[in-house]
Amino acid sequence: MKQDAPTIAVVGSSNMDLVVKSNRIPVTGETILGGDFIMVPGGKGANQAVAAAKLGARVLFIAKLGDDIFGSQSLNNFKKEGVNTKYVLQTKDAPSGVALIMVDDDGNNVIVVAPGANNKLSPEDVQEAESDIALSGALVAQLEVPIETIEFAAGLANKSNVPFILDPAPAQELSSRLLKMVDVLTPNETEARILTGIEVTDRQSAGAAAQKLLECGVKNVILTMGASGYLTASDEGTEFVEARKVTAVDSTAAGDAFTGSLAVGLAKGQSLSEAALLANNVAAFSVTKMGAQSSMPTVQEVEAFISTKEQ
Repeated sequence: MKQDAPTIAVVGSSNMDLVVKSNRIPVTGETILGGDFIMVPGGKGANQAVAAAKLGARVLFIAKLGDDIFGSQSLNNFKKEGVNTKYVLQTKDAPSGVALIMVDDDGNNVIVVAPGANNKLSPEDVQEAESDIALSGALVAQLEVPIETIEFAAGLANKSNVPFILDPAPAQELSSRLLKMVDVLTPNETEARILTGIEVTDRQSAGAAAQKLLECGVKNVILTMGASGYLTASDEGTEFVEARKVTAVDSTAAGDAFTGSLAVGLAKGQSLSEAALLANNVAAFSVTKMGAQSSMPTVQEVEAFISTKEQ
């Protein structure tokens, strides 16, 4: 992959994940004893950047960290994973973002994020990277940084004819202006419901939600449905693909693995279906490992994973 390595720009969040394993998720007001505790770099933007880098892409990350120990650890990790940190800034005005995560025995999770420095990432910060964004094969973004920053980044991508891929998480309503700038939208069922008002429970309702998003101006939709699979939708029609069956250990960054690897496939010139199939395998691999960025596979691991299915 190195010979034709695409360049991916990612605008988004970086957090430190504080993760506790437990046999189940406690109910309101309940205290339970957990198991293992791990502290690992995370954040949707950072996860997607690392996912793409581990697949051999040249990745430019645009983010803001606190000037603290978590920020320094995250910065060192990006460099270790081969992510270009030219536009990863540190500020004294806010602490680094932190995510508190609980994972049960089935790999399900609940997450609360304190955004911290992520909320300080501004359009002006993104403006500094305009020339590099213009040379990228795709621009990826999520919603853990200010929405005005995401809208500005989308405008830069559109201006330079760079495909703009948006993971609309955490779930929130989006402006018509932003949706019309999106080349590929990757919502899950909850995010699709908030964006369309349609409860996604099966293939038919997923198709209806995706169609409504296309009518809003989104050019392509990939609606992910967890262990069930995903649905792709465009002007050429819809297609449902079942998820790869695996034993889940931790689903924390499955969506980020999907979006980051999807960007790599599309930037390499793959069709939407081909890139989504790659993303499906990368996401399936990621849930078999603990942690967020640590669960993202290399090219060799993905190839081996795909070959085991084909045997």
